[in-house]
Amino acid sequence: MNVNKLKKYFKAEGKYGLAAFFIPFFIMFFVYLSLGIYWGSDRSVLASDAFSQFSNFHASFNNVMHGKQSIFYTWNASLGLNYWSLISYYLGGIFTPIVFFFNNQNIPDALYLLTLIKIGSAGLAFWYFGKNTYKLSQWSIISLSVAYSLMSFITAHSELIMWLDIFMYLPLIVLGINQVMDKGKSILLFVSYLLLFISNFYFGFMIGVFTVGYFFARLATNPKAYKKTIVPYFATSLFAGISSMIMILPAVLDLKTNGETLSEMTRLKTEATSFWDIIIKNMIGVFDTTKYGSIPFIYVGILPLLFCLFYFVTKKVKTVNKIAYGSLFILLIASFYLEPLNLFWHGFHAPNMFLFRFSFLFSFLVVMLAGYGWENFSKDDGGYLVGIGLLVPVLFLLAKLTAPKTSYDFVTSTHVLMSILFVFLYLIAIIFYQLKKLPGKRLAILLLLIVSGEAFLNTSYMLNGILDDWNYASRSLYSDPYPNYKKLTDTADKANKDEFYRLESLAPISSNDSFSYGYSGISMFSSIRNRHSSTFLNDLGYRSRGTSLNIRYQNNTLFMDSLLGVKHNISDQKVNKYGFTSVAKAGKYQLYENDLAMPLGVLTDDTLYKTKFPKNDNLGAQTALINQLSNFEDSYFTFTKPTVVETKNTQIINKPNNHVLFKEQKSNIGKTITYDVFVPAGNQAYLSLFPGDFSKLESSSATVLSQGTSYKSQINITGQYYNLGYFEKDSTLRFSLELYGTKEVDFIDPPVVMMDTNKYQSAMKEINNQGVDFNVHGRKAEATIETPEDKVLMTTIPYDKGWSVKVDGKKVPTKDFKDAFLTFYVPKGKHDITLSFLPPGLTIGALLFALGIASFSGYYYFILNKKKN
Repeated sequence: MNVNKLKKYFKAEGKYGLAAFFIPFFIMFFVYLSLGIYWGSDRSVLASDAFSQFSNFHASFNNVMHGKQSIFYTWNASLGLNYWSLISYYLGGIFTPIVFFFNNQNIPDALYLLTLIKIGSAGLAFWYFGKNTYKLSQWSIISLSVAYSLMSFITAHSELIMWLDIFMYLPLIVLGINQVMDKGKSILLFVSYLLLFISNFYFGFMIGVFTVGYFFARLATNPKAYKKTIVPYFATSLFAGISSMIMILPAVLDLKTNGETLSEMTRLKTEATSFWDIIIKNMIGVFDTTKYGSIPFIYVGILPLLFCLFYFVTKKVKTVNKIAYGSLFILLIASFYLEPLNLFWHGFHAPNMFLFRFSFLFSFLVVMLAGYGWENFSKDDGGYLVGIGLLVPVLFLLAKLTAPKTSYDFVTSTHVLMSILFVFLYLIAIIFYQLKKLPGKRLAILLLLIVSGEAFLNTSYMLNGILDDWNYASRSLYSDPYPNYKKLTDTADKANKDEFYRLESLAPISSNDSFSYGYSGISMFSSIRNRHSSTFLNDLGYRSRGTSLNIRYQNNTLFMDSLLGVKHNISDQKVNKYGFTSVAKAGKYQLYENDLAMPLGVLTDDTLYKTKFPKNDNLGAQTALINQLSNFEDSYFTFTKPTVVETKNTQIINKPNNHVLFKEQKSNIGKTITYDVFVPAGNQAYLSLFPGDFSKLESSSATVLSQGTSYKSQINITGQYYNLGYFEKDSTLRFSLELYGTKEVDFIDPPVVMMDTNKYQSAMKEINNQGVDFNVHGRKAEATIETPEDKVLMTTIPYDKGWSVKVDGKKVPTKDFKDAFLTFYVPKGKHDITLSFLPPGLTIGALLFALGIASFSGYYYFILNKKKN
């Protein structure tokens, strides 16, 4: 297409494409504005996981783009992580590089802009699909594109920014399938599939399955004509799939090798779903929750619903077409209610909240068939559409009046009345058109105005639902600490310019701060993680239960600080930890330095692999590891029972098996227990809080006040050793524990743990004498060592098959320690050691990427020549 043709095209079509993009863009803009969210506003778009995960992950991608981090590996994620795999799930969209133009302090604005752009792009993509599919006016197609881009699934999950890319590709893929079947053109399908799979392999699976089903449904509508397109469709899909292996293969291998497991099927019917779900969730503004116990978000607009139903009742559509596409509806509806099908759509991995993640496919099917229904509608349709318009309000009323109140308590009379009102608004406009009182063009524009108003209303309900469900975090929570935090992390970098170190915060902003600020830490909350290393750290006292989605630094012992090389702490209070001294200050925060932190590696012998760790005893596990690395045979911890001297709003009930129940006397007031304990000189003291039942503590917090410091943490997420301080002399300490969030808390009777700092210092000095400093840059770590005998070098790098080790330029085998840490043998003498990481499967994936594109190009060229001949 030459320049003149492009100019003509944009002159003829441009205004419609711009309308399809900017109408949903500005609807979102104004709904956000109504909530006090705008560029630079104090309230941000950071709701739910957007605050702790997506903001920090996008900030880390910004670091990558500015050359501060490797695109293959990050040291800034729970000791270290395969970053390529993280990209494949969280950051693969084509719009992500926009963060390059933002400072990490202003990432909330970047996510705000990306949200608007992605939703606008979904509208643009559906318009392009519609104009090449339907025999409708451009304004009618824009109505459908607005409904599609602002469906409830999109707006109710709009904070999950990495999901939003896929809605741009779905209509383009379906259009690509149509072009393969009708015109023998396959470029659009290949490119759309490829970009989808590269952007997000998770939703790529769902859309891939659905569009294969769509292909067969369309094939069934005219098998004689379409059977010759089976090979072109699957060949194009295969080439796109092969090309996408550059992202998918490394991601799948990472998930497989690092401990990811599939979910078990425990029931036949899905939880919380009921008979009227489909009707209820097609009403305007119905938001239940995106947490646990939700039902599918399938609303895509009243007008698309009417025309979709019309598609199935009008005689102008062939019965075989109705059966073919209706079967897709049956499959999706069955998947809402049957757990095996529901799990299948999620790749047999049950979602953690944000349920029924495939339900957007139902909405797309509704709006797609609405377009076909609309193009078959005429002034003399026999009253079918009016009949549907009268039936739908009856169904809405019936659902509201007959459904058990406990099933749909989130549906109000307002939702029902609004939905019925818009049904009648559409019917009135259509009746005026049928009575020839309203020209077709004016009808299309009028319907677009009503659709836009409806979309604005529904979007407002969805975003207010997010506000109530999760709350949109204040920008100040994310951005205000940034200058001072960054100043201290930069200070730590300068102080350790040539050596690797780790840093952690006792005043964290979120669970993924290390991504944004570019330091190596321990805490992380991510679906992409190394479960083996997190599980081992859990055994050593850092809490990371279940599937290890979370791991937290807070509430562990000094030994784990030093063993993992935590050389610095940032805190907004005094750090009462032995060996930690304040070295810098910025605002209310201080930077502390640990003078006993171990470097990234330590030399030991092969008895390391025979070290026995006691089960369910993290202090015993710490002792075993310390004694092995130091060649000591010592004990470091003693236990004493503190004396309760005062309680407030607390009833203490002793239970069997050394359990104690702390029960509140008045609701919504903290339970406070004050203790006395004698601490001998030279000890670091900790209060040990281990819950009897983690499942009952999701909202329960503990605050320990000791020696003028007060640290608060969530009981079921952080570790169990709450620091009481270091004591140089014999002391009687009075401290208090405040429990809040649940009516009662069951603990193993809390002891105070004493750690002998003299023994700790001796052990760590002995370990550090064998320490190996590494210079870390990008995806590599380098060191020079000299040893008088053959040794094992244990690193605190999470073990991953992507690591390769060279000693004096010669590759040597790696070995895991407890599936968690990277180790290898080093012969006696002086050696240069180089560790380098490349995601497993990346090399093969890159070759497949080139092969897939080359194969498709050759195939397309062959088909093109065949047509010409």
